[in-house]
Amino acid sequence: MKKDKNRVYIFDTTLRDGEQSPGYSMNTEEKLLLARQLERLGVDIIEAGFPIASEGDFDAVKQIAREIKKSQVAGLARANKTDIDRAWQAIKGAANPRIHTFISSSDIHLKYQLKKSREQVLKEAVAAVKLAKSYTDNVEFSPMDATRSDKDYLVDMVSAVIDAGATTVNIPDTVGYAIPEEFGRLIAYLFAHVQNIDDAIIATHCHNDLGLAVANSLAGIRNGARQIECTINGIGERAGNTAMEEAVMALQTRKDLFGLYTKINTDQIYKTSRLLTQITGISVQPNKAIVGANAFAHESGIHQDGLIKEKITYEIMTPQSVGISDTHIVLGKHSGRNAISHHLKKMGYLLNDEQLNKVAARVKDLADVKKDIYDEDLEAILSEEIYRGEDKYTLVYLNVVSGNVAIPTATMEIQVGDEIVRKAGFGNGPVDATFAAIRNITQTNYPLMKYIVNAITGGSDAQGEVTVQLKYNEHSVVGRGAHPDVLVASAKAYINALNRLEFIKSNRKKVKVVE
Repeated sequence: MKKDKNRVYIFDTTLRDGEQSPGYSMNTEEKLLLARQLERLGVDIIEAGFPIASEGDFDAVKQIAREIKKSQVAGLARANKTDIDRAWQAIKGAANPRIHTFISSSDIHLKYQLKKSREQVLKEAVAAVKLAKSYTDNVEFSPMDATRSDKDYLVDMVSAVIDAGATTVNIPDTVGYAIPEEFGRLIAYLFAHVQNIDDAIIATHCHNDLGLAVANSLAGIRNGARQIECTINGIGERAGNTAMEEAVMALQTRKDLFGLYTKINTDQIYKTSRLLTQITGISVQPNKAIVGANAFAHESGIHQDGLIKEKITYEIMTPQSVGISDTHIVLGKHSGRNAISHHLKKMGYLLNDEQLNKVAARVKDLADVKKDIYDEDLEAILSEEIYRGEDKYTLVYLNVVSGNVAIPTATMEIQVGDEIVRKAGFGNGPVDATFAAIRNITQTNYPLMKYIVNAITGGSDAQGEVTVQLKYNEHSVVGRGAHPDVLVASAKAYINALNRLEFIKSNRKKVKVVE
């Protein structure tokens, strides 16, 4: 690997160290899916797994190695012949394969785990690198538990493995023990005392046991390291690893401080994070930096006012830079009139001062008893405070036939004004057929943006509550319906949304609608 002193290489170990975290195990197809996205993200090295661990891990690494072309593919191996041979068999089909071999360097591990002397371990480290080098020029070595190792012994080991052919030497904070100042000093110490250190790239691999993984990695970078080993969403053993998205965006946002760059396509960060949560079923906490649900959400009235006037006032990066569509202004008891007015404009409503005062007062009252204020809550407030009217459409009758040997068919009667209209609809399923029948009767065809079903209470006889969102020009309306039969609830919700649209159309003089 040609060295660029201003470039930081991103080594992603989500598929190896990340997968070792409880609950994050993935099958081969899931690993391939994530590996493809990591390649689109632009990571430099994908550590695809630990081939000796199992046949499944071996097969997954082998398939990833064959398919991935732009990123390097690494296989992990302990410092012994069996592991290294197995790793090479798994990754040899890669466009740019890397063997990553490791052995402990701390006296704690040598005494209690390996039960070997420093001299023995040093010889094994060198032998492992030489064996790996016989397979590929791209060899990485890690002295495990480096931050609790004797510094001078660590210097000897790093120097020896570089002489043996290691092109990358990783300095792991295996148990998350270091603090940033300490970790930075360790990297600086190696640069000052390892004579051949410029012949390799120095990497960081930090765990988050004290919540300092990202800070430690950045401290290492400031002191000369040029590769960060990390995972998507910071998953990994125990408290996790350095979060890729946090380290990368720190380097990008603070270029004034670091003066460094990565090749990460940052607009793929959120998509990659979401893919991992979809594969594993484990979501990130809402306040997670960069990719959490609240990372670009604002409720404070002061913050909202500043953001509306100029986003840089309270956002140090744009949501679009990490692949999120836009800032989310959360309406609540801390929101001011300006934020409420701005949100209503985004929904498609332009209110005068008197109307806005009424709506803002209702929002404040509702926020005292309800945690989150949604668009449908605003729609309801507008309906009650600004416009009222008779429903144009009323459900009279619904009958649905469906099953695995029948074409889903819905027969329906709806009262449209003073007239009862009966028609049928066909669809891919009973709900689709129901909505088709409604569209046939009402002669409408608004895009369906959202369809959500929730049980109001527990048990198999629970009443179903359905939410339907329809798009109308540049804004949307939300309808709700509840009934023990979820199909009836769905029909009621859709019809409720249509009635709200009729309210809007017939009350343009009361509320200006942006089209």
